Amino acid sequence: MKTERKQPWIVDTTLRDGEQAPGVVFSREEKKNIAEQLAEAGVDELEIGYPSISDEERLAIREIVSMRLPARLTSWARAKREDIECAKMAGTEGIHISLPLSPLYLQLMHKDYGWVRRQLETLIPEARKHFGFVSVGGQDSTRTNEETLERFVRDALECGAERIRIADTVGIATPFGTARTVERLKSAVPAMLEFHAHNDLGMATANAFSAIEAGCDAVSVSVTGLGERAGNAALEELVLALKLSESYTSAVRTDSLHKLCRTVAAASNRCIQDQKPVVGGSVFRHESGIHCSALLKNPLSYQPFLPGEIGRENHEFVIGKHSGSAAIQHVLAACGIEIDRAEAGALLVSVRAAADRKKCGLSPAELEHIYKQSLVNSQGICRS
Repeated sequence: MKTERKQPWIVDTTLRDGEQAPGVVFSREEKKNIAEQLAEAGVDELEIGYPSISDEERLAIREIVSMRLPARLTSWARAKREDIECAKMAGTEGIHISLPLSPLYLQLMHKDYGWVRRQLETLIPEARKHFGFVSVGGQDSTRTNEETLERFVRDALECGAERIRIADTVGIATPFGTARTVERLKSAVPAMLEFHAHNDLGMATANAFSAIEAGCDAVSVSVTGLGERAGNAALEELVLALKLSESYTSAVRTDSLHKLCRTVAAASNRCIQDQKPVVGGSVFRHESGIHCSALLKNPLSYQPFLPGEIGRENHEFVIGKHSGSAAIQHVLAACGIEIDRAEAGALLVSVRAAADRKKCGLSPAELEHIYKQSLVNSQGICRS
């Protein structure tokens, strides 16, 4: 009997936390384009901005709201009444209210947990008058002691919050630690939880996935992991991990990811590194002779998913120092030149020498030149 896959709620914060990356500014049209692509891709919820920043920000949010996208739209707010008023003017369906929670953050603001409790009691009922969905979050939750974190979740639920965000604000969580935190909270309080991961130690996506496995109801992500410092959990990484798992899925259409990530990269003026998981240029690029030979027989032999899964075309063979005869045959065949395995093997010495000199892979044209030169040499014809 086939077990039905669980589908966690995906909250994308590219237009809020993503734009907080230093030096990143989205134009109003870019924001609308990104929001539209996210919604069309099937993302459940979009955190589309921080209304208190400026009149321009509120205008951009209102214009996105007017697009009537098939996704829940939320605004982000500090634990201040004026922020809730600004979010109300922006017109989103939902609001997320963020409060400092760790001892360090409370000390920086000269507050204590009693203040947090009073803010929850005051602001959540006020927000519920104006918004169809209210969530609250604890900043720096992963540097908050267990008792305070559980108390925060319980108090937020009692005050009327519909979802509570556990924020790994400085990215120090580990997958096992994240799982323990979520399991403990879910067993203690019947609250809907969201995990918000940062990538300072390179574990954001792993932490988000672990949170889901431990019973977390929602996770927040951003396209390409865009965000402050090392960024956030990456939308494209998480949804592919969910899709390839045996237990989970998402509403996101993965074949839209290639275009979506490039849209965000262009708008943020940040290139996608070649080795970036899922959408990097090298993800479907192969050079090793053993790998290329196997891929020609079965494209999943050295790839976890096929290019079409994310909206790309075929994988690519790079001819270089580590190439084998099968890849040489394949690339030359694409150039209209059919040779047998022995002929391809005879080219390997010249190919590897050329790659060593160039210190990178060879283009199909360069490989074709080496092949033609080998014919000239084999016939004893000197170059003019």
